[in-house]
Amino acid sequence: MATTIVKDLDYYMSLPYTFRVTPPEDADDTWYALVDGLDCQTWADTYEELLPMIEDAKRTMISMMLEYGDPIPEPTSD
Repeated sequence: MATTIVKDLDYYMSLPYTFRVTPPEDADDTWYALVDGLDCQTWADTYEELLPMIEDAKRTMISMMLEYGDPIPEPTSD
């Protein structure tokens, strides 16, 4: 009997999406992150604040895509 994978929020949140971080250019700027594949982004005042913000941005984007029935890209291996 084959195992069925339920592709819900928990499934997508467990996938290893990569993200790119851009540090601030000056003291008045913020840290920026872009999640590859999901094209969601977030900003924070410090790097330490940025990491949970990335997870929140992923969760929000995936939740909206699931709600509207949009296809959700999975991370690629490259």
